[in-house]
Amino acid sequence: MIFAAAKEFSVRGYDETTMQDLAGSMGLATGALYHYFGSKEQLLICIFDQLMEPLLDRAREVVIDDVSPSESLRSIVRLWVANVIEHRDHMLVFQQMRHSIDSGAQWRSVRESRKAFERLVEHALDEADATGPAHLPTRLALVALLGMVNHTAQWYRPRGRFNPEEIADGYLSLLLDQR
Repeated sequence: MIFAAAKEFSVRGYDETTMQDLAGSMGLATGALYHYFGSKEQLLICIFDQLMEPLLDRAREVVIDDVSPSESLRSIVRLWVANVIEHRDHMLVFQQMRHSIDSGAQWRSVRESRKAFERLVEHALDEADATGPAHLPTRLALVALLGMVNHTAQWYRPRGRFNPEEIADGYLSLLLDQR
């Protein structure tokens, strides 16, 4: 159900999508949709949770593995790119609605997951000294990586030129000083 809702929101836009549109795309009566999700906003929170929670869990597992800092960073970015591609519609909706989650108690868990993931990536960048040939501040390297990876949802096509690992490795090559 959540994948279908993410698809509807990504195509129509969150504000333009009605609960009736969502129910129809899932083959449900509108009342049944309200039974599972109390509101359109609650469904949106579930979409964001489905995007972030598994990624955060898998990234935490990578961090505790006994590998080099650069290999840990590479694994995290590969997971992240694969997650963005697998949840492309979720990511497109997240990008549309990013402004909404910056405040309000109902968005607290979404903000906390996002910030926890960003801290994890920032730490991995710092540990791997992945600030590029320009030796960017770690925070700037993080923001650059966030932009690159998250924007992948805008242009990636399954039968395109690059696979997810090649994309992740390409992004990292810009940040790893490989002299």
